[in-house]
Amino acid sequence: MEERRKAIVELINAQGFVPFAELKEHFPNVSEMTLRRDLEYLDRTKKIVRIHGGAKSLDVLIRTEDFFANRSVCHIEEKRLIASKAISLLEPGSVIFIDSGSTATEFCRNFPDGTYTIFTNSISCAYELASLSQAKIHILGGLLNNTSLSIIGSRTTAFLETINFSTAFFGVTGYSNTRGFTCGEEEEFKLKTTILRKSERVVMMMDSSKVGIVSTFTFATMQDASIIVSDGGLNPATLRQAEQFHVKVI
Repeated sequence: MEERRKAIVELINAQGFVPFAELKEHFPNVSEMTLRRDLEYLDRTKKIVRIHGGAKSLDVLIRTEDFFANRSVCHIEEKRLIASKAISLLEPGSVIFIDSGSTATEFCRNFPDGTYTIFTNSISCAYELASLSQAKIHILGGLLNNTSLSIIGSRTTAFLETINFSTAFFGVTGYSNTRGFTCGEEEEFKLKTTILRKSERVVMMMDSSKVGIVSTFTFATMQDASIIVSDGGLNPATLRQAEQFHVKVI
C-alpha cells in the first residue's frame, strides 16, 4: 500500500495534474474504490490535492519566487547528485539544450561559467543561468505552460528545427523498460522529439523513483539515449537494458 501511494504521489508531482481515468490506467490491478481511498488519504496527509476528476500536485497550486531559489522538491538530494554528475559532462564551446523540470533547474543552479551556447525552454533554468557572464543564453519563445513554467508550442518547435545541438539534457516524467522515456503532454512530446533528432548526444537526467512510471507520451526509447545520469539506484533490469543498447550510466 505504501509503495503504491508513493508511486501515485510521484506520478502526480511529475505531471502536475492526473485525471482519475489516467490513474486507473497506471494501476490496472487496483480497484477504483481503493484508488479513491488512496487519493483521500494523500489529500488528508497533504501529499497531493484531490479535485473533481483527479488530483493535482501541491507544486502546481503554490507559485512563488521560492520556485526559482530554494524551492522544496521531492528527492532533492538525488536531484543534487544527478546535477553534479551532469555538470561533469559539459564541454566548453558546445551548443547545449536544457529541458525544463526540477532536476534541470538544479543542474542550472550549479552550472559553471564558460563558453557555452545554451538554449532552454525553462523559465526557472533561465533564471538560474542568468548570472553567467561568458555563456550565451537563449530562451525559446512560444506559449507558456504554467504547470511546468516552460515554453511550448508550434513556434517553439519550428525554431528548434533550425538548431543543431552538441548535447541535449532531458528531464523525464517516467521510464519503463517496455514503454521507454515518457512525458505527460503532447506539446512537450513534440518539443522533446524534435530536440532528440537535432542532438548529437542525448543525456537523460533521471532519479530512480521515475522507473516504473509510465506517462502518456513516449518521446524516446533506451536506444535513443547516449548517457543516463542517475542517483545510483536504478534497478538491475534497467541497467541491463542500458548495457544492451550501449548506454552509459553514471
